[in-house]
Amino acid sequence: MNIRRLRPTTALVGAAALGLTTLTACSTNAGDGRTDGKLDVVASFYPMQFLAQRIGGNAVHVSSLTKPGVEPHDLEISPRQTADLSEAGLVVYLKGLQPSVDRAIAQAEPKHVADAASYTSLEDHGTEVEGEHGHGGEDEAGHEGEKGHDAHEGHDHSGDAAADPHIWLDPVRYAQVAKGVGKALEKADPDHSATYKKNTTALVKELSALDQDFRSGLKGRSSDTFITTHAAFGYLAERYGLRQEAISGLDPESEPSPARVKGLHTIAKKDKVNTVFFETLVSDRTAKTLAGDLHLRTDVLDPIEGIGSKSRGDDYIQVMRANLKALEKALGAK
Repeated sequence: MNIRRLRPTTALVGAAALGLTTLTACSTNAGDGRTDGKLDVVASFYPMQFLAQRIGGNAVHVSSLTKPGVEPHDLEISPRQTADLSEAGLVVYLKGLQPSVDRAIAQAEPKHVADAASYTSLEDHGTEVEGEHGHGGEDEAGHEGEKGHDAHEGHDHSGDAAADPHIWLDPVRYAQVAKGVGKALEKADPDHSATYKKNTTALVKELSALDQDFRSGLKGRSSDTFITTHAAFGYLAERYGLRQEAISGLDPESEPSPARVKGLHTIAKKDKVNTVFFETLVSDRTAKTLAGDLHLRTDVLDPIEGIGSKSRGDDYIQVMRANLKALEKALGAK
């Protein structure tokens, strides 16, 4: 992805040209990261936006760099967005998912930054494209991942290019991230710390219930294996003892090799797979071709990188529950 580096002054001039009204509104906050008394929070893409909105509540104003219906990996940062980052009260993002966002944050240097990757553990699921059983991950449920509540104080994953970034698809890890974002909001806006604590506790409780629903809903299944478009579900598979078989790797736009397609034919027959999953923000052509060749049904398994008109729900919780129903049906859970 080619990213054009912008000087901060250039970004501000460009932002003024693109949106004078927006910057004028921000200018009333005297550079304190607030508008009309609310903390301005910029989220990189939907899963970060959801956390900021649910935890921040009425004390924050949340905007997202990635608009609905846009595949977040493809995002290019505009000068206006770079300016918004520099003036934000808090930026919530996931380092390593969107290179353009990583570079823009480094350039804009916002005062408060929450990197989701610093609040939990990231793993390399690249080898699991060929299909390896998950480990269940039970020992990680108690890991709070709260070391360092600003991104620069947390774990450094900058050199781990192979790390799977899709941590939000595991409710347990996502709850760890929620706690970290809550702490970051408290640090950026101490006056509303009680609100952030209360909302964090409520969201973590809801995510814990979601985790329990996945555990109970997937009991008694007749198969552990599911085939999906790209390897977004490694953490979910590991958490619940499933086997993810991805047509492509971590990049949703990559094409599978002939050897990979042949291997999937073998796996589907051996493991009695009855469904090939596709998603909402990328082409379903490869998934439907594979399903047609194998005479299998297709269904949606949503990586929840964005909420749009095709999403099976209005927010993260609803779409995750739709994913659970789809997996129950595909895996023969009783």
